[in-house]
Amino acid sequence: MNVCPRCGLPKDLCVCEAIAKETQKITVERQAKKFNRTYTIIDGINSKEIDMDQLAKKLKAKFACGGTVKNDKIELQGDHKNKVKEALITMGFAPETILIK
Repeated sequence: MNVCPRCGLPKDLCVCEAIAKETQKITVERQAKKFNRTYTIIDGINSKEIDMDQLAKKLKAKFACGGTVKNDKIELQGDHKNKVKEALITMGFAPETILIK
């Protein structure tokens, strides 16, 4: 049986990630990068508490776009700024902690 090193509960009962989702200060903004391509940047998520790769994978699948995780930021190809907040809320993040720029 695997035990969470932070809370001491078994992995299937661990609530560390759920608690961490409520304490994040997330900012979502749109940036134009190389060749004037638009990217949606999600910043402020603590990579030590939340699995960034899994979160990016879920967001990429939901919006049918490419993307990556760089410097503790999730970069999604395209302009998804208005839809990201709703997606993060359905994934368990608190609505008042998500700021759209």
